[in-house]
Amino acid sequence: MLPHSVKKVKVSPLVAIVGPTASGKSALAVALAERFGGEVVSADSRQVYRGLDIGSGKITKRERRGVPHHLLDVANPQRTFTVAQYQRLARRAINGIWHRGKLPIICGGTGFYIEAVLRGNSFPHVKPNPKLRRRLDQKTTAELFRLLKTKDPARARAIDRHNKRRLVRALEIATALGSVPKTMNTPLSAHVLTIGLRKQRNGLQRLIKRRLAQRLKRGLINEVRGLHTQGLSWRKLESFGLEYRAVARHLQGKLTRAEMERVIARESWQYARRQMTWFRRMSKVAWITNAAEVTKLTRAFIQKEIARAEVSTRARI
Repeated sequence: MLPHSVKKVKVSPLVAIVGPTASGKSALAVALAERFGGEVVSADSRQVYRGLDIGSGKITKRERRGVPHHLLDVANPQRTFTVAQYQRLARRAINGIWHRGKLPIICGGTGFYIEAVLRGNSFPHVKPNPKLRRRLDQKTTAELFRLLKTKDPARARAIDRHNKRRLVRALEIATALGSVPKTMNTPLSAHVLTIGLRKQRNGLQRLIKRRLAQRLKRGLINEVRGLHTQGLSWRKLESFGLEYRAVARHLQGKLTRAEMERVIARESWQYARRQMTWFRRMSKVAWITNAAEVTKLTRAFIQKEIARAEVSTRARI
């Protein structure tokens, strides 16, 4: 548990763990939480959905080792879960963790989510337009991106052009409002240590392939088949991307098993590269390659917060 002096300061400590897919973020977050009295807030755009377990790499209860995790299984996969919803729930979870005297550790590969929590971006209130979405879903990501450049060039310059769900949402907003409004930021009142996991290219590619083999062994194909049986359309499953898109296409007979595996490995690597491009734009990221560095950085960060709290306490006396 964090020292009592840290609990009293108005600006509270938070650790953010970022990095590409398959780099070991979840295990590191649990280890830090165990060592420093923390709770984990997941920042993954697919792990919020109930039932998307194996394909999203959702940490199991056994792997959590008793560490509380937040923002897992909070959304119905039949419905759209927005970044604005994530921001609200994540900030509520973080405030609760501080209230309990624990260290919040936000961890995940969805940089857009982490940025929304830390920077406090505002998001326009535009309700989903199912009819428009169905029409846009028929288009490729390249077609959607070209359309967005026409409708809202400013948003097109900042968006992940390969993320179909975000392209559709941006077009939905642009259609309703004319353009995506500029965001007004309300930063989280926190002192943040951002730790980035760095992996060599060949090593990360091996990890991605090994992880795919493990997921297939655990029953990835059966998970996707089961989700479809429970009512998720193939189109909806494909919208979740990566493993879910490729396995859904395989189950529809559009890809052979070998083709499916090659597609997942290739697209996961491409996704990892896009993640690193995003995270490199973030300010003040401490890039590390081993756990010993993380422990040292986190201990120094917490000690600094203790000193800050003591100075603040003396100033009030």
